[in-house]
Amino acid sequence: MNRTTLSLIAGATALAAVTGLAALTTPDASGANTAEAAAELPVERTSLVCPAPSTSDLAETTYTSFTPVTKGTASDGKAELGSAAEESADPADGKDKKADDASRTGETGKAGKADKPVLAAKEPGKPVIGDASGADSPALIGTADGKFAPGWTVQETTEVAAGTGRGLQGVNCTAPDTEFWFPGASTAPDRTDYVHLTNPDDSAAVVDIELYGKDGAIETTVGEGITVQPHSAEPILLSTLTSEKQDNVTVHVSVRSGRLGASVQALDDKLGGDWLAASADPAGSLVLPGIPKDATSVRLVAFTPGDADADLKVRLASPSGPITPAGNETLHVKAGMTSAVDLGDVMRGETGSLVLTPTDQSVPVVAALRVVRGKGAKQETAFIPASRAVGTRATAVDNRAKGTTLSVTAPFRTAQVKVTASAGSEGGTAVSKTYTIKSGTTQDLEMPAPSGLKGTYALTVESVSGGPVYASRTLVATTEGVSGFTVQTLPDDRGMVAVPEADEDLSVLQK
Repeated sequence: MNRTTLSLIAGATALAAVTGLAALTTPDASGANTAEAAAELPVERTSLVCPAPSTSDLAETTYTSFTPVTKGTASDGKAELGSAAEESADPADGKDKKADDASRTGETGKAGKADKPVLAAKEPGKPVIGDASGADSPALIGTADGKFAPGWTVQETTEVAAGTGRGLQGVNCTAPDTEFWFPGASTAPDRTDYVHLTNPDDSAAVVDIELYGKDGAIETTVGEGITVQPHSAEPILLSTLTSEKQDNVTVHVSVRSGRLGASVQALDDKLGGDWLAASADPAGSLVLPGIPKDATSVRLVAFTPGDADADLKVRLASPSGPITPAGNETLHVKAGMTSAVDLGDVMRGETGSLVLTPTDQSVPVVAALRVVRGKGAKQETAFIPASRAVGTRATAVDNRAKGTTLSVTAPFRTAQVKVTASAGSEGGTAVSKTYTIKSGTTQDLEMPAPSGLKGTYALTVESVSGGPVYASRTLVATTEGVSGFTVQTLPDDRGMVAVPEADEDLSVLQK
């Protein structure tokens, strides 16, 4: 047998082996099921970034970390938050620290680890708390793996007793991404708004910041090609990007290379302040859940990034059912322009969620609400961006024995949800309860308090049946006689990932 014949046999064998491998990973053309449906498995790694909390010397900040108990996870793992400054390059050799391998199944991000973590989780199902004071607290970068990765949630809550932005400011630490929309920012004289950019990776990120006002794109001076160094954070003051003063601005953060975490800190001279989290991705229909029942003023800000105008129906999902706000039945959003409408005292003593749907043609939009509570010198502000649905599971942390409200809405179909109040950070026993949310309504749930609660606790919402649900948590605290508040939405924690399963089919080798 000559070499040519051997080569042909070897080539045929290799081709058969490759074809056989393909049969393990693709459906059979005849319709036979050679692969099982994708299995839902826990993610193995999660990364989060927390912005620098405040420039006020009076700031008191609490970080709360929590991972819900998830079946099917590894038996070990850890979750740590460290200062971004501690994760910079080693000055001895100029080389960046290497992050762990990012190719593991279900990974949601990666970041280096600080030598001395600011906060380290102890066990799933129990919150862990860390504190910081003053204006020098840095941005934090964190990674959770193994049993701590699925659903890892961290909140940064800051109390500021006086000055611009005084009150309660809260933000969920975010996963790194490449695009963010923030309708509801401002360059008005009484506002001081920052875009906080945090880079958790080993290479620099390059980002563009675009601003859109009532007449379209706002000319900026240094908004393009901003470099954020590895393991570092950059707060960008909006008023340094443009000289235009506008009450309602949409901020678009677009990452050219790398990944970032992004949040907007919106501080008002008279109305307090809070963090403005990114809106859900542009979509034809949006839900903005959990407007507090005692809101004294509500402003809707919307923007469409496409070339077509959007016409939206405006509905309020109240405890008794859908309501149309008088005089604000619809909203017209011009392409590339920020639109705003003041809904005033629309709540009238009842909780609710705003539901935006297209009147005719579906055009993607982003949106957020600015919500004000209190009167006169005791007014305080929070923001509610359009949110993704709770999906499989979502969690809110840093809940207190008093001043916590969980709002859940089922805007399209009746749904059932299971709510679990975790053990307390300093003691207590977890407890769960199932609720039915009727179609078109929003309910403030009477939550099951953990028995023997000590410290703060987490609230985990899980979809049981029915249509999609959306949720938010309002936290109220009094600082220097002013009732501050903050609202966080509860989007799906993406703690589970679909992993296809395959069966061996060697019959292809006989064809």
